[in-house]
Amino acid sequence: MRYDRTNDCIIAMLDDGSWDSAPNMIAPSLEMPETLASVFRKDWRFLSVACVAMVTVAAVAMGISVEMANHMSTTELQALLVSYPAF
Repeated sequence: MRYDRTNDCIIAMLDDGSWDSAPNMIAPSLEMPETLASVFRKDWRFLSVACVAMVTVAAVAMGISVEMANHMSTTELQALLVSYPAF
């Protein structure tokens, strides 16, 4: 594949050995694939709500686990910490 600057087109050799050329332009009606920036630009509200929801769930889970650990005796807490990696 090569770029022909004089004719402003791309020339390529196909698998069957024939040659093909195409203009070096993008049609305005062509649907381009979405980029990460365009996804963030369109869906920023949803992503923000999802992020806040996940942080809230994590904070509640951490609060519950800290509160449970505060109400356990030392031997119960030690047994829980030893067996926790098994789950």
